[in-house]
Amino acid sequence: MFYLIGLGLGDAKDITVKGLEIVKKCDKVFLEAYTSILTVGKEVLENFYGRPLIIADRELCEANIDDILKEAKLKDIALLVVGDPLGATTHTDMLLRAKEFEVKTQIVHNASIMNAVSCCGLQLYNFGETVSIPYWTETWKPDSFFEKILGNYKRNLHTLCLLDIKVKEPTEESLTKKIRQYMDPKFMSVKEASRQIVQIVENLTNETDITIESLAIGLSRVGAPDQKIRAMALKDMQNLELGPPLHSLVIPARNLHPLELDYLAQFR
Repeated sequence: MFYLIGLGLGDAKDITVKGLEIVKKCDKVFLEAYTSILTVGKEVLENFYGRPLIIADRELCEANIDDILKEAKLKDIALLVVGDPLGATTHTDMLLRAKEFEVKTQIVHNASIMNAVSCCGLQLYNFGETVSIPYWTETWKPDSFFEKILGNYKRNLHTLCLLDIKVKEPTEESLTKKIRQYMDPKFMSVKEASRQIVQIVENLTNETDITIESLAIGLSRVGAPDQKIRAMALKDMQNLELGPPLHSLVIPARNLHPLELDYLAQFR
């Protein structure tokens, strides 16, 4: 059996009872470590689970997953995923490949930022399409995500923005070399994401519904004891220090429900 097990958002204890029982019985347990991170390290998880974990980086998950799936025809193999296992398309692809190899699969769901974002007081059924905000470079500054935010805003829907993370990303220089060199890990902050959105708004030639005065909500380390939430104008959010990762940014709808406004007031 190949198991995909969600770890939730906080620490080692956020795994479900079902997930923990499976982890303890499996022949091998991998920890996926590039689509997201927990607030605790691999060693803390190993101590709590009482067994060793194998780090599964991007290369293993995307290029070498077939070897793991073939092994799962004869053994019980688990892949631990921060949040919910199906929050990233990588894991959906794994399930499809497992089906090709006729490997049995089981999913153990858990909380993810997709539902835990409601901790800021906005109602989940008022969220529109989720967007991802990538890191800009000197030569690459995509802004198509802003059109999706604007589309949600025009339909009076909130937008959850998932912010870019770079874990074991090869440097541009090493891509043409035989030996790979990797960048230091980095995690986009609400400050950086807001700065990019402000630049997009300021570069527009026509007026837009979203301005630098529009409300934004910054969230950090959702599900952890040191979780932080702040609400302010986009122009102010680009100067906000919200602490360690992971961060998420929400652009609320134009018109908020009275309950949403009352709840948000505590974060201003």
